[in-house]
Amino acid sequence: MAASAKSFLADAGYGEQELDANSALMELDKGLRSGKLGEQCEAVVRFPRLFQKYPFPILINSAFLKLADVFRVGNNFLRLCVLKVTQQSEKHLEKILNVDEFVKRVFSVIHSNDPVARAITLRMLGSMASIIPERKNAHHSIRQSLDSHDNVEVEAAIFAAANFSAQSKDFAAGICNKISEMIQGLATPVDLKLKLIPILQHMHHDASLASSSRQLLQQLVTSYPSTKMVIVTLHTFTLLAASSLVDIPKQIQLLLQYLKNDPRKAVKRLAIQDLKLLANKTPHTWSRENIQALCESALHTPYDSLKLGMLSVLSTLSGTIAIKQYFSSAPGTAATAARSFDLVKLAQECCYHNNRGIAAHGVRILTNISASCQEKDLLPLEQDAVFGLEALLVLCSQDDSPGAQATLKITLTCMVKLVKCRPHLSQSVVESLLAQLHSAQDAARILMCHCLAAIAMQLPVLADGMLGDLMDLYKLIGQSATDKKQELLVSLATVIFVSSQKALSSEIKTVIKQQLENASNGWTAYRIARQASRMGNHDMARELYQSLLTQVASEHFYFWLNSLKEFSHAEQCLTGLQEDNYSSALSCVAEALKSYHKGIASLTAASTPLNPLSFQCGFVKLRIDLLQAFSQLICTCNSLKTSPPPAIATTIAMTSGNDLQRCGRISNQMKHSMEEFRNLATRYGDLYQSSFDADSATLRNVELQQQSCLLISHAIEALILDPESASFQEYSSNGTAHIESEYERRMMSVFNHVLEEVESLNRKYAPVSYLHTACLCNAVIALLKVPLSFQRYFFQKLQSTSIKLALSPSPRNPAEPIAVQNNQQLALKVEGVVQHGSKPGLFRKIQSVCLNVSSVLQSKSGQDYKIPIDNMTNEMEQRVEPHNDYFSTQFLLNFVILGTHNITVESSVIDSNGIVWKTGPKTTIFVKSLEDPYSQQVRLQQQQGQPPSQQQQQRTAYSRF
Repeated sequence: MAASAKSFLADAGYGEQELDANSALMELDKGLRSGKLGEQCEAVVRFPRLFQKYPFPILINSAFLKLADVFRVGNNFLRLCVLKVTQQSEKHLEKILNVDEFVKRVFSVIHSNDPVARAITLRMLGSMASIIPERKNAHHSIRQSLDSHDNVEVEAAIFAAANFSAQSKDFAAGICNKISEMIQGLATPVDLKLKLIPILQHMHHDASLASSSRQLLQQLVTSYPSTKMVIVTLHTFTLLAASSLVDIPKQIQLLLQYLKNDPRKAVKRLAIQDLKLLANKTPHTWSRENIQALCESALHTPYDSLKLGMLSVLSTLSGTIAIKQYFSSAPGTAATAARSFDLVKLAQECCYHNNRGIAAHGVRILTNISASCQEKDLLPLEQDAVFGLEALLVLCSQDDSPGAQATLKITLTCMVKLVKCRPHLSQSVVESLLAQLHSAQDAARILMCHCLAAIAMQLPVLADGMLGDLMDLYKLIGQSATDKKQELLVSLATVIFVSSQKALSSEIKTVIKQQLENASNGWTAYRIARQASRMGNHDMARELYQSLLTQVASEHFYFWLNSLKEFSHAEQCLTGLQEDNYSSALSCVAEALKSYHKGIASLTAASTPLNPLSFQCGFVKLRIDLLQAFSQLICTCNSLKTSPPPAIATTIAMTSGNDLQRCGRISNQMKHSMEEFRNLATRYGDLYQSSFDADSATLRNVELQQQSCLLISHAIEALILDPESASFQEYSSNGTAHIESEYERRMMSVFNHVLEEVESLNRKYAPVSYLHTACLCNAVIALLKVPLSFQRYFFQKLQSTSIKLALSPSPRNPAEPIAVQNNQQLALKVEGVVQHGSKPGLFRKIQSVCLNVSSVLQSKSGQDYKIPIDNMTNEMEQRVEPHNDYFSTQFLLNFVILGTHNITVESSVIDSNGIVWKTGPKTTIFVKSLEDPYSQQVRLQQQQGQPPSQQQQQRTAYSRF
């Protein structure tokens, strides 16, 4: 909880005083000017944190210029510190505005007589290659230094040459021959050649350059057969092919050739490592023959370490499109067809190998084949995969070593994958897991529980009969209080919650609570309560939250737990709903709303400026409004009995031509109700769009809430308001292939049932009968009976992304407007920085940022002129792609009307799938449009009744020339 409450931006040193950007820079500048070397060094090494905290160009430019000054006049140790800072802050380099000045100060040191100073300068230039790729003086210095007699300087020149080659096509083309001469020259020592060869991996800017580099590398491989030379050359060969793309098939063949024919183990290992790299990067370029050759090498090698490497390449390929190419029927003889299954033969042979790693890759290959080649009759393969997985499970679950745990993770991942694509195997897999749980080590038990929960979330395979085993194990574990046992208590409780799909029995609740009292700490109890909330076991969750209330250290945590307790109580109230009993349903919903209102007050008190709990508050407010809408709908349906239509209703219906008017006031109430549900669906959509950092399960949960609102509004329309035009096609179920949780499965079954009921009553017993209102009420009760799932994002944020905007010009005081003349345009520059938490891009990545600028006239001053509508407002939108988490763009805005205008800049992000997320932030500035002095003078003269002077008349006539 403490971790989730602490914002990712608050990681500044706690002992240091918070300063604004200028004060922080002045503080560091004072250190740089100090006479003591220690203080100067300390100031230099604190710059990267300053850049992280204030990542805007204006500060970064000033800071780098100060560092360049230190580099120019300082000693070599200070220069080394500046070099390290520059390398650490590489992504901020492009924000330097005065690049020329920065380079000039750094470059002056290249003329020093000290070779170490020159070497540091070369490394500095190499680190800056991304912003000065085409600087000819830098290129020239690097070429010169490659001929130096000082080893330190030559190594620095090689580093700089590699960096510039990666960035500049001209430099790469120019230096290629020089590097080639040095590598082939007899005077160049071998260790220097080994450092020069990797530069050739950057010669991929055009086809001819890549081709000449490949020829050189080919010559080197044959001319210098020593192990070190072959290893470096082959690896450079691979990286060059991976970048230039066209030569990958040739490179795969070359590596396979070395793997097969070269007797040296080191070379074989390097070939395997590079094949793995190419298998990950371009699996589609692997032909059938390549995979076949690799299988043959693996079958014939006597060394386990090499076999393990080859199998890891094959297991990587088996999870990609390459496996389908391998199994696709190839034209050829029967012998080819038989041999094409060498991969299967190899995998079956390795499944029971005495080396755990080899066995794990063997079962992984079999699992991937079973999953991807579903059209083939692979029943024996499925069985082999299951038996291999069970054997590995028995072997690894008894062993506590890290290697065994890593193998067990692979095994359990394969189990989940196999069960997902072949559901008929689930029973045997689950039984073997349960059988093994009792004898396994604690670390293995935790992983096995995770696997059981993952399988049970997809398929309802854990029957009530299996609960007894789990409960016995739970009692057994609770005796000790080690960290592993605590983790295991949480994992086992999760499996128990998933397996008991209906409400937990009082016996299970008692056992769980007893074990928590005996052996656990508060954090374990909270985690178990959290899992209960996710699985919809709200009675259990409420009791656990209640017991934790007095065990927390801060009032924010107290209010957070209190709000969770109230929400669980509210959801618990809804479990007692029964079909056709509408009065009790209304009282249950009223009771739930009472708890929800208490809970939202407590949740608001739990929020802090660093952790505003905006998603949680939004989700709960929508739930409250949804419950109120459901309650209102039941009341509206009841009003058909309590407030029947008046005697003149039929006459009104005939005169208005609307048959629905015969039912009296219920028709208008239903319209209001339908609009309310549609409005709620829109609000759920907005909540979805603002949750960029949420995991997929949380987003699916929000989507299901939105669909339930749309379903009810559709049912009202189809049954009562407009039965003729209601269509059921778009609401039909799209199959249940992608259902990920029990909550989703139950919601989908309710949706389908409600749609069937509505469709059967559609266009019958017109206009409204008690059957229609009963159908709506039962739909509401069916939806409320599914226990709400509070998903992960409600409790913890695994990914954190925020955008910080800076506008220029910006006023000194936020309330003060910026003055602009009405005949000029304002150039508004918008800069922004994307800030991430500890796991950037875990669920989705930012592709581009969409900036929307709009202006609204707040108060007019002066006369009311007739001005075209186009000039009244500014509405503009631009998309920018962040580079190194920084973006900037400009807008030209017109303010023809005199007065104060309010400019709003709003940002939203577009992810790699093209989906727009309204993440914010929204920034506002004020602009005051003033009349230009000349127009003001003319207007004043006209008001006083004087004709403009001759000089002014000439100016107006000729101003356009």
